[in-house]
Amino acid sequence: MVCEYRYMSLDSEWAAVGERIRRARVAGGLSQGKLAEAIGLDDRSVISKIEHGERRVDGMELARLSEALRVPMRQFLEDPPRQIVSRRNGLVAEETTSEERVDFRVQTELVAWAYDADQLCELNVLSIPELMRYQGAQSNAEEIRSAARWLRRCLGLADQPVESLLAEAQRAGVLLAVIEIECEGASMHYGDFAVGVVNRHSDFGRRRATAAHELGHMVLGDEYTSEIGVHASKNEREALVDAFASEFLLPAAAFGHATAKLNRTGLIEKAAEYRVSWTLAIRQAQLAGALNDGDAKDWAARKPTQAEFMDAIGWVPQPDLEKMTIAPMVAHAVMQAYTKSLITATRAVEIMRGQLDTADLPEIEPQARDRW
Repeated sequence: MVCEYRYMSLDSEWAAVGERIRRARVAGGLSQGKLAEAIGLDDRSVISKIEHGERRVDGMELARLSEALRVPMRQFLEDPPRQIVSRRNGLVAEETTSEERVDFRVQTELVAWAYDADQLCELNVLSIPELMRYQGAQSNAEEIRSAARWLRRCLGLADQPVESLLAEAQRAGVLLAVIEIECEGASMHYGDFAVGVVNRHSDFGRRRATAAHELGHMVLGDEYTSEIGVHASKNEREALVDAFASEFLLPAAAFGHATAKLNRTGLIEKAAEYRVSWTLAIRQAQLAGALNDGDAKDWAARKPTQAEFMDAIGWVPQPDLEKMTIAPMVAHAVMQAYTKSLITATRAVEIMRGQLDTADLPEIEPQARDRW
């Protein structure tokens, strides 16, 4: 039997379902009339009745609403995790700001990613390591950098480059996905593990920095965070988490204790080896005492070209967060679920977040389908 979604009982829940539909509509910037038109209804008042819980929605209508609003059906049927609920203002007004709409859409993608992982766990094809939570002090940048070094030790990385953030994050209990979102990234705790999403359209170095940043938020105990309109009240915390990300990606100890002056070519090679941005490499070199303030200022104005970076690493590919877009263990679990006929090809492609399409999937033999 193919399991697509876990449905809950809808008895006496129609008002809640209607409110979730309304919030998704407002976040999508649609009027009731436009939504009615999108799902093939002639009367706008039907949407009003649905949103007020005065009219039930059948399965086909839920599917059409899901497609029109770009919200998984499960999110119409149950409330999002507690930490998401506490951050939402309810989106009660039709005049919701553009930032609130973006926040809602990012939360929708983040929750959908968590639900997908949860479904694979329920199908017994995915077992996620428990989230590694740092228990030490976090009041200043040096204590935060200590947290990054702690995580590196836990993962057995020493001072070596992080070859795959997707793989190392999942070992730490954080499942990352690279998707199309309208901010740099977002993450949240979900039970014993955590999930994070990163903007697919950011440049390579920024994607890695954002992924490490979201990993930091989860390891440091922040239950939910999104990089949307970071206000002054959040700046101090974000700067601390940036310190975590920088130290995790390129530890100051990687520069060693050589007395020879670091030249620009050497720093380019270090940035390329550890796959970090030029800005991050300069910052960590200064922290390590390998670069003085004068050179740092001069070199910051002379960002290396892509050719210089590629030449520094021998023109080898850098696949992390590029070809692979979801946590490897999730991709493997999807293939297991698909080959056991626990999910459809369409569902498999959906969970894989664009990493493959239906043509890439193997054909399932009837006897295998029957066996499961």
